[in-house]
Amino acid sequence: MRTAFDFSPLYRSSIGFDRVFNLLENAPQAVDSWPPYDIERSDENTYRVKIAVAGFSEDDLDISHEPNLLIVSGERKELGTVEYLHRGLPVRPFTRRFELADHMTVTGASLNNGLLTIDLVREVPEEMKPRRIAIAKQGGAPKAGQVEKPKQAA
Repeated sequence: MRTAFDFSPLYRSSIGFDRVFNLLENAPQAVDSWPPYDIERSDENTYRVKIAVAGFSEDDLDISHEPNLLIVSGERKELGTVEYLHRGLPVRPFTRRFELADHMTVTGASLNNGLLTIDLVREVPEEMKPRRIAIAKQGGAPKAGQVEKPKQAA
């Protein structure tokens, strides 16, 4: 499904952002809001996803990390035959997908009081971090920090 936005002017002046534009163009229009979740950022490279999964145990949940994608799914296993007079807890199966930026890794997950917490960290490899490129001087030009000697008249 295409969005109403035209990203073609951005393609002319940006390189390597194809994935971002594809995400924006193919973003789902109707978003399922269950189960509810929060995304927190504690610093520039540390994130936490909290998902409300009341009624699910650790055995009912599955977390998988693929390149640039975090998938959390849950399916409650029925314990015997129980006759419900009223069923108000939403324990239906779910799958929640989170698109991740490059170099994001899952560092841990925990389930406490019906809240699934997943910790993520962006670990950019040293060779991918920005670095300063020195410009070489040509000929007899002085190096940075050097002062030229004044020329004497002959």
